[in-house]
Amino acid sequence: MIKWCSTVLALMAAPVQAADYYFCWEGANGYTMTGQMTVNPSALNKPVVTEGDVTEFRIAGYQEGTLLGKWDMAIRGPTTSWVLYFDPGRNAFLTPADAGLGVSQAWNANGDANDCGNPGFGFNLGNYAQDFCLNGVWLEESGMPPETPFLVSPTPVDPQCRVYAPVS
Repeated sequence: MIKWCSTVLALMAAPVQAADYYFCWEGANGYTMTGQMTVNPSALNKPVVTEGDVTEFRIAGYQEGTLLGKWDMAIRGPTTSWVLYFDPGRNAFLTPADAGLGVSQAWNANGDANDCGNPGFGFNLGNYAQDFCLNGVWLEESGMPPETPFLVSPTPVDPQCRVYAPVS
């Protein structure tokens, strides 16, 4: 009985690991984005994870497989647009309709997708569209309807939104 209790207590005291998520967005006209985020383990049981729960976050944007730009939350400044709403239970980034907001994702791009810096890259998911900001300019041709879901995976993805199979 003592051995069993010790085992249970040891398991309960074991640190919970942060969760890594990989994602890929397919925009219009050959635009895609890959990304990775790490969520603080204390937030994994929350109904909605926000930018304050994320310890690492990075994105890279492409057109027809050619890298356009990158952004990492580690380089954000005090005026950087940084909004994130993620449902860990569904493994889904919330759309404005899901979250009841005008903008549910602003990753170095505000609701007008024009504040990503020059040079700079960002992604916006607002009530008008999901789209890119590149060098301070809204790339309207990248846009998708705001309710369009995108791939979230426990393993890395490539710019064509293919999931890498784990190798044993």
